[in-house]
Amino acid sequence: MPDKMLSGKRVLITHADLFMGPVLCEVLSHHGATVIASNDPLIKEDAPAALVAESGPLDALIANLAIPAPTTLTTEVTEQEWHETFDALVHPLARLFRAVLPAMIEQRAGKIVVMGSASALRGMKRTSTYSAARGAQLAYVQAVGVEVAPHNVHVNAIAQNFVDNPTYFPPAVQANPRFQERLQREVPLGRLVSAEEDAQFAAYLCSEHANCFVGQVFPICGGWVAR
Repeated sequence: MPDKMLSGKRVLITHADLFMGPVLCEVLSHHGATVIASNDPLIKEDAPAALVAESGPLDALIANLAIPAPTTLTTEVTEQEWHETFDALVHPLARLFRAVLPAMIEQRAGKIVVMGSASALRGMKRTSTYSAARGAQLAYVQAVGVEVAPHNVHVNAIAQNFVDNPTYFPPAVQANPRFQERLQREVPLGRLVSAEEDAQFAAYLCSEHANCFVGQVFPICGGWVAR
């Protein structure tokens, strides 16, 4: 993979302090991108549009949105949990797209990569709220991807799980023997996907080398969804 394949590209990365944000900033900068890193939670309705306007011209957006995943039994999910999860993961995504797409469509060039979750691709207990929100993200990517492809705008998603990151797999979790047993039992790869492996693929999707991908959802999970 060429070191400077994003040279001259301006890339906005959201939630740059969470989930895959720190490593994405590092890897994309290594590939020559000018990275606009935002730590705004993007909960306020007008925040995504304001962020895009403040960022200036953009060649790519990496929508990296994260919250601690609720682990509530379905029968005990509250209205508050449901709405807060969608307010953090789904509504900001649509607002970001609506803010960034008009310019990309006009210039007939642009990349959007959504850092999503494989929890939407395989059922897990006590994740109904989180999986529903992550599933909405992936369905949105598929629909928008085919809509804007004729304008030479490429929208895709990474659906990940068992990827090393401080939000979902912090050191304390990784050090737990029960987690290591689960890793060996459930993940064919037998280890966490490294943060850099994941970020390198995101960088590739932001590059001109990935012009053939439209509305695709790429599982990066060490084979977990294939089990």
